[in-house]
Amino acid sequence: MSDAILALNLLMAFFLGGAIGWFREKEKKTAGMRTHILVSLGSALFMTSSMQMVQLAPGADPARIAAGVVTGIGFLGAGSIVQTGSGVRGITTAASVWVSAAIGLSCGAGFYFTALVTSILTIATLQLLRVVEKRFIKTKIDLE
Repeated sequence: MSDAILALNLLMAFFLGGAIGWFREKEKKTAGMRTHILVSLGSALFMTSSMQMVQLAPGADPARIAAGVVTGIGFLGAGSIVQTGSGVRGITTAASVWVSAAIGLSCGAGFYFTALVTSILTIATLQLLRVVEKRFIKTKIDLE
């Protein structure tokens, strides 16, 4: 991979993770722009490094590091989930951090189109569905 492609992978992860974080920050949620950027960027770096290792050591498995990211990000997300007296908060935050990691992995692999579409769908889920829930679901339990 050329240095320009590697830089593009990281820049895409930076901007797409930042877009999701910006919408979270707008809603004053705990995991905002910096968190989502760092998760997405870190994931992209792990994936890019994985792919570079295959070039250096043919037969190396690039999926191993990605699998570690998927597992590790679960622990980060779990830390944002809190049980309250009558419910649970932080599940949406944990899910948005998890999907930011997946977007970063996609950017790191150079799969920009799927990363972009996933980012758009994630932002739509976080923003547009809030309006639908408030309007049509009167007894919604707050899971954020």
